Amino acid sequence: MASIDLSSKTILATTEVPQEETSCGFFVCGKQVLFRPMTKDDLEEVMVIERSAYRYPWSLGFFLQELQSACARSIVADIDGRIGGYVLFWLLPGSIDVHNLAIAPELRRLGIARMLLRQVVAAAQVQSATRVTLEVRQSNQPAQKLYASLGFIKTGLRRGYYSDNGEDAFTMALELEESI
Repeated sequence: MASIDLSSKTILATTEVPQEETSCGFFVCGKQVLFRPMTKDDLEEVMVIERSAYRYPWSLGFFLQELQSACARSIVADIDGRIGGYVLFWLLPGSIDVHNLAIAPELRRLGIARMLLRQVVAAAQVQSATRVTLEVRQSNQPAQKLYASLGFIKTGLRRGYYSDNGEDAFTMALELEESI
């Protein structure tokens, strides 16, 4: 059961990693996952994951700026006291924009990214947002497959979006039903 208070940046949920067949593969973890906001104390572990996930990772300074931004939110997946992954997103009028998502290499394909994205969707619903958006590298087929399995659809192409190599990005969006 989740308790989400976006005004105080608190997102708490505990769940067991399920045993199920998903589009990301079969997984059995059996460990409890605590979803909570990222803190400065998490940044050492976060930076290890960030550097392993991206050829051109965000800097420590950029993460610190995100933690201070009024519209930015973050969720880490804490597995037995260790950061297994994280997502950063912005609350925008009527929508949420996902900026960064990464999972520790040894924990990939266990459903953690899916669970983090479900937390983002829950946050969107609490905020009465009707859309969750993101950009994904054109070459990142596994991420595109994950997003599509959650209902995201490609909505456009941003030419030269990634400054590291000029790669294009697909924009993707998940449309949510408006609450009555």
